[in-house]
Amino acid sequence: MSIMADAATIVTATLSGDINFKVTQAYRSPAAWLVFGPLTVLGAILVTYIYKLSPWLDRNLEKTIAVTAYIIIAVIIFVGVIQRFVFSSQVPWSTTIPPLIFMIMSWYGCSYNVKLRTHLSFSEFRAKMSPQRQYLMLCMDNVLWFIFCIICVTTMSRITVNTYDNFAIVLGTDGIMRWWFIVTMPLCFIMMAGRVLSNALIDRSRFRNNETLIEQAVIGGDAG
Repeated sequence: MSIMADAATIVTATLSGDINFKVTQAYRSPAAWLVFGPLTVLGAILVTYIYKLSPWLDRNLEKTIAVTAYIIIAVIIFVGVIQRFVFSSQVPWSTTIPPLIFMIMSWYGCSYNVKLRTHLSFSEFRAKMSPQRQYLMLCMDNVLWFIFCIICVTTMSRITVNTYDNFAIVLGTDGIMRWWFIVTMPLCFIMMAGRVLSNALIDRSRFRNNETLIEQAVIGGDAG
């Protein structure tokens, strides 16, 4: 099949929910990059627009997801320990679901810290540069992050479809599908791409207005 035919298969099958081996093969082809590259760009624009419309989501969405996931992990592990050492019994999924929830917590937390610019920061080093070089470094950061997001959206979409097609269930459960957790990853990296685009727009505005480009940030801290 040609790349365009594979791309059409990916789009139509995903929208219809008709996933089979042929669709899985299309996802594995180079056509996936043709679909999910532009999708990441469009998703980033949409996310940026949503954050502008809703400052509350801008401040709290990733934090809420990460904290909720952390609490769920803590409760499952706590109950599992009590069951094991007090009642000598333990639900089998208490050791298999927490890692999947941790995956969600860590990457949504990463998206929030992209907003805070605590990854790829090097602020002490870059603060000594001229404004032009600072802006160049920030542009490089944004390009690297955006490429990373496109790669992750594409590859995680492939994994999601493959897991769905194989009817993979979470170990220790009877009907909890693994793709229910994995499908959150492409969405997460689209949100992260939105954060990158927001940062790029802020950097451009600050550079044009001769404002401070490099600011100190703390992981998990509040962002203005």
